[in-house]
Amino acid sequence: MPTERTSAGDPARTLHLLWRGSSPERRRGPRRALSVDTVVETALAIADAEGLDALTMRQVAKELGVVPMTLYTYVPGKAELLDLMLDAAYARMPRTDTGGRPWRDRVRAVADENRALFERHPWAATVSTARPPLGPGQMAKYEHELRALDGLGLNDVQMDACLTHLLTFVQACARAAADARAAQDDSAMNDQQWWDVNAPLLARVLDPDTYPTAVRVGAAAGAAHGSAYDPDHAYTFGLRCVLSAFAALIDEAGRGAPAS
Repeated sequence: MPTERTSAGDPARTLHLLWRGSSPERRRGPRRALSVDTVVETALAIADAEGLDALTMRQVAKELGVVPMTLYTYVPGKAELLDLMLDAAYARMPRTDTGGRPWRDRVRAVADENRALFERHPWAATVSTARPPLGPGQMAKYEHELRALDGLGLNDVQMDACLTHLLTFVQACARAAADARAAQDDSAMNDQQWWDVNAPLLARVLDPDTYPTAVRVGAAAGAAHGSAYDPDHAYTFGLRCVLSAFAALIDEAGRGAPAS
């Protein structure tokens, strides 16, 4: 289960900070040395390099050369900071212009954009966004992605459900890929090396007479991918399945089938 989730902080203060560009805060007194943007950029750099476990208000303050209490005059706490970080990552995502292209190309572009997001910010794949941060980055992302599904005969609820399913699939692939990388780093062996080392033991316990289908299919998949799990294949194959499911739903909508 994710150890972090968005919208876990003070909603009013979070929304004020997320939309600060639309409602600038006027302050009296001397000009402040830092800015919210500087704090967010520093936090992003820490999380990208070391993961969310390394991200603390104390560590951000250390990187900025200030005492931790100084940060709380900019951001209330780590929960609000996480929302600001994710929204900033959303805001700078490249958005492919797929106007006029077939719907499969448009949806595939959305999936690829989100996969690239998780490659740039691996920590983002571990964050639960069941309650998304409703900042300008999130809203621009949502608007852009919904357009890939607009005009296909789906109703609004179906469009939202399709997008949610697509993004959940991409996030799951990103988490699995990160787990595969972590296993390789922890063992100091790639998958092929790990299987080679453990092959004699596995041969003794995996009786093909007892597990004929599992042994046959597992051997075929391992030979095809060079490992038990290939992140690129899992993503490509899974996305093809997602697109096929969407095609069936779009076809039903075109035939006037009741929405479900």
